[in-house]
Amino acid sequence: MPMTEQATGAHHPHPRPRSGGHQSAPEHVTGAKSLIRSLEEVGADTVFGIPGGAILPAYDPLMDSTRVRHVLVRHEQGAGHAATGYAQATGRVGVCMATSGPGATNLVTPIADAHMDSVPLVAITGQVASKAIGTDAFQEADIVGITMPITKHNFLVTKAEDIPKTIAEAFHIASTGRPGPVLVDIAKDALQAQTVFSWPPTQDLPGYRPVTKPHAKQIREAARLITQAKRPVLYVGGGVLKAKATAELKVLAELTGAPVTTTLMALGAFPDSHKLHVGMPGMHGAVTAVTALQKADLIVALGARFDDRVTGKLDSFAPYAKIVHADIDPAEIGKNRVADVPIVGDAREVIADLVQAVQKEHSEGHRGDYTAWWKDLNRWRETYPLGYEQPDNGSLSPQQVIERIGQLAPEGTIFAAGVGQHQMWAAHYIQYEKPATWLNSGGAGTMGYAVPAAMGAKAGQPDRTVWAVDGDGCFQMTNQELTTCALNNIPIKVAIINNGALGMVRQWQTLFYNQRYSNTVLHSGPGASGKEPSAGTRVPDFVKLSEAMGCYAIRCESPDDLDKAIEEANSINDRPVVVDFIVHEDAMVWPMVAAGTSNDEILAARDVRPDFGDNEDD
Repeated sequence: MPMTEQATGAHHPHPRPRSGGHQSAPEHVTGAKSLIRSLEEVGADTVFGIPGGAILPAYDPLMDSTRVRHVLVRHEQGAGHAATGYAQATGRVGVCMATSGPGATNLVTPIADAHMDSVPLVAITGQVASKAIGTDAFQEADIVGITMPITKHNFLVTKAEDIPKTIAEAFHIASTGRPGPVLVDIAKDALQAQTVFSWPPTQDLPGYRPVTKPHAKQIREAARLITQAKRPVLYVGGGVLKAKATAELKVLAELTGAPVTTTLMALGAFPDSHKLHVGMPGMHGAVTAVTALQKADLIVALGARFDDRVTGKLDSFAPYAKIVHADIDPAEIGKNRVADVPIVGDAREVIADLVQAVQKEHSEGHRGDYTAWWKDLNRWRETYPLGYEQPDNGSLSPQQVIERIGQLAPEGTIFAAGVGQHQMWAAHYIQYEKPATWLNSGGAGTMGYAVPAAMGAKAGQPDRTVWAVDGDGCFQMTNQELTTCALNNIPIKVAIINNGALGMVRQWQTLFYNQRYSNTVLHSGPGASGKEPSAGTRVPDFVKLSEAMGCYAIRCESPDDLDKAIEEANSINDRPVVVDFIVHEDAMVWPMVAAGTSNDEILAARDVRPDFGDNEDD
């Protein structure tokens, strides 16, 4: 099976503590016990899963483990997203477990999601007995074949003696280089067979050698371009967070004085409040961030992948810019935009070396002058700030709801978002000052991500407040995991931004489909025709539904009650809390670059095209 470095960003290996460096005494155990012992030794402390026939042998020794906590989810998709949320919040490898056939295929969506967002994940699935593989046996699915395109690597284990080595290799692959998901599919007879367990096993990965140290010549060239540029931008992607390179990034930004833009996956990598931060780029990015990239003469891309949501129409993106592209995955460099200076390496090492190289340039009298550039940037920032209007009918503004949740949240709160309008508003109106405080499904855009991801984050960071900001559409996909939270003492908080519709799709229908609201209304009450104001989704009644799942639930419909509802939610920490915010249905996400168009065509608000003057395109 080919081994490739397939995912974006950069990462430092962060192995968990193990039981010393000594070889453990051999133990005569079943393959299943060997699996659990291996998970203990690689430092896995939490597994999200649900048992079934093929994986059942593993659940018996799991019951006796004092080092691995198992969280029994209500759906395998919940297990996968919870493992992702755990990994994103802790920096450790997330682990999920499912049985064969439908159990395994229910993990496909979260595995694909983790692959797109470069999340270190190990998914363990049971498989039918080795002699039955390929016979269409009961609950058989070729999960190795199915997940081949969406995993960094995967394994089929048919011999009990191979289990420790495979688990060790899976965790190593998932957490080093460009992190990503690894699937381990284990035949039932391998779990039932007798074997000898000893640790550590010998790992054999001859084709897997991620390059972490950047080439010095490329670093010197990048530093030279930074000091020569008139309009540079540091374009920061999620790889900087994966590499734990945020301290180095701050040093580089302050040393150069260049503006910093952080992608949706990189929010928190650089403080939102920092004077050098010009916002998030992309389809719904800040006007200043989008325009800075368009007008730049140099883009220094760090752990970013020139995603279509950032670039807009690719051939019109940043037409004046030279590109320095640093990434741990060589496959990303030049994939979408040719790099003038390609740098393969771990973001932390790349940025640290860039700092030294820029300091050397400065010592030799070469220093960038960005005065005119900042004059333009500050003008755009003052003229086109993020903002929203309050509804004129006195209803709740969704932007205000999310903004106040952020302002009233305890320090260190982790925010997980679903996908759609509420995701973009949460990116815009909550301030992210620190890494690992913003979790979302960026690449795949997976509805239903928020609740289980928040559950995983809270399981991994039990002392932190965790808010899931969800839509009434997303919430109906995975809300059953609130039962898991209630029964396992995982007291997350959920804000349902309830506008009675699939909001982002409705926005597109408003703008591009002549307000023909085909199959985006989620209720049958007032406004179901799309012509009268909505009172939100009331079937199901989210308050009653949440209470039935063991949560404390509140409904908030008036701006006068907003702070009281949020503060009440923040004060309750002995169970999950759900707040059903009934918000105005016609609120839209602005700014916006329509799909397939150039970033030059950004709209600051509906029918408002920014005027940048005519002196920037020199």
